[in-house]
Amino acid sequence: MSTAVALIAEQVRERVRRDGVDLGGDRHRPDHTVVDRYVREEVRRYSERALGGSLPMLLDEHQAAREIVASITGFGALQPFFDDPDIEEIWINGPSKVFIARNGVPELTSVLLTDTEVRDLVERMLQSTGRRVDLSSPFVDASLPDGSRLHVVIPDVTQRHWAVNIRKFTKRIRDLQRLVALGSLSHQAAEFLRMCVLSGQNILVSGATQSGKTTLLNALLSGARTGERIVTVEETFELDLAARDVVGMQCRQPSLEGTGEITLRRLIKEALRMRPDRLVVGEVREAESLDLLIALNRGLSDMSIG
Repeated sequence: MSTAVALIAEQVRERVRRDGVDLGGDRHRPDHTVVDRYVREEVRRYSERALGGSLPMLLDEHQAAREIVASITGFGALQPFFDDPDIEEIWINGPSKVFIARNGVPELTSVLLTDTEVRDLVERMLQSTGRRVDLSSPFVDASLPDGSRLHVVIPDVTQRHWAVNIRKFTKRIRDLQRLVALGSLSHQAAEFLRMCVLSGQNILVSGATQSGKTTLLNALLSGARTGERIVTVEETFELDLAARDVVGMQCRQPSLEGTGEITLRRLIKEALRMRPDRLVVGEVREAESLDLLIALNRGLSDMSIG
């Protein structure tokens, strides 16, 4: 961001603070339209002063406005990656090491940030989630408003810089037939899995990171019987089900006082009190495995990622 653009952005931020504009949540909400207007006005005001010779001219007013809006209401230099449907994941190893994965291929981008900018981006992402990351809680998992999954680790768990991973949410694959069309499954395999779902079989989806486990689980659940009551429990919301009768729950971090934590084990126990026909556990890795086995022993149908 150039000095001129940074100066205009600060003027807009000052107006946002003064007028109490709410920047949390959806970028398309009305308060963000107010920010767009502020940006246009401040860019025009700056250009008028620049014409008088008191300030350097902007090379491209429209580009400057886009940068400012992205830095205030979006995710700054990362916003173009969020807007690109071909980009599946974004990760930051350090201010000068910003990577993306496009169609499964990792790329080192030309984006250069500062440590402060990385922290500010994370704080903005966490603003609408109710979660935090600090020295007492150096890891955080959260779902962004668009469904993307955020994972952050900070020093001294990491060696020097904040490590940030953003797995973007995609709605392109909704059922098993779409996986067949993409060549991920054969017709025979899809039909076998469909019958397993309809007959209430327990299904465990396993695979490497970014291999499409959640995508497959979503596709499987699209074939559940219409009358089924489905209860899902996850560390952070990732599943996106179109079922008629579905309840989703996610874990909660402890408060600054160390109270209020809700674990996956607790959610499984609570789910059993909600009359589920099918229990879905987003990811089984630790002690919650025992609670899941107890639930299965009661005759529930289960789908999980392991």
